[in-house]
Amino acid sequence: MAPGGSACKEVESYPAVADYAIATTKPESNSVTTKSSFGFVGKHGIHSNNGVYELLECPVCKNLMYPPIHQCPNGHTLCLNCKNRVHNCCPSCRYDLGNIRCLALERFAESLELPCKYHSLGCHEILPYYSKLKHEQHCRFRPYNCPYAGSDCSITGDIPTLIAHLKDDHKVDMHDGCTFNHRYVKLNPHEVENATWMLTVFKCFGKQFCLHFEAFQMGMAPVYMAFLRFMGDDSEAKKFSYCLEVGANGRKLTWQGIPRSIRDSHRKVRDSQDGLVIQRNLALYFSGGDRQELKLRVTGRIWKEA
Repeated sequence: MAPGGSACKEVESYPAVADYAIATTKPESNSVTTKSSFGFVGKHGIHSNNGVYELLECPVCKNLMYPPIHQCPNGHTLCLNCKNRVHNCCPSCRYDLGNIRCLALERFAESLELPCKYHSLGCHEILPYYSKLKHEQHCRFRPYNCPYAGSDCSITGDIPTLIAHLKDDHKVDMHDGCTFNHRYVKLNPHEVENATWMLTVFKCFGKQFCLHFEAFQMGMAPVYMAFLRFMGDDSEAKKFSYCLEVGANGRKLTWQGIPRSIRDSHRKVRDSQDGLVIQRNLALYFSGGDRQELKLRVTGRIWKEA
């Protein structure tokens, strides 16, 4: 028993969710380095032969540990989140953890430089250990979420992967060209609670754009909304503009804006009202007839800013 330690009850085990493995690289004989570099690869890649991966891996959640790194009186380490999850009881030796920091391991981690975990997707950044997480949260090579609305689709991937997924799994209409003329019909226009029309994807300027049209409640007011999203990052989306127009009987409503990146969720764009918003009474007026059926024709154009 460790000095001052006391046994505690057995704790629950947790499944491994490791994101990385480490591969060591031998420095050239004439090179001079001040920091250790380890190449991280995928779950099924090469593991370090010298135990570095095991040192930095939390034994409970199997994720990499970041300060504060805690240890028990016997020297077993784990991350802060898991320290709380195991109720301050060491999962390795069952002794009370107390509040001991493993400063040596924290300092060692500070000396490492690691590749971004999205290196296989094209990111070549080599990052200090403690900068890695923040970079990966905003890395432009990180996978995109599926832009399809109206379902809780969990598919992620690069743009070509998502295009194939939208076409094959969601049966989304794909069109070439920078102009569109779409007709939206609903027999009962009073049904506006989260009514979503089929997504349409347009390819122009070598890029893909998603056209959304749906009905929902904005506060107490039922509205229809059309907006465009860009399949890529925000910095690239800002190079384009688009306009939408709807009208009838000598009147029209227009919108001009910049497409939002699919990094922003569909709901975030919708709730920000960043698009063509049509009140139901006006939408029914544009539909003509006895105002008992929605028949809207939305036209639009995409162009690239000089």
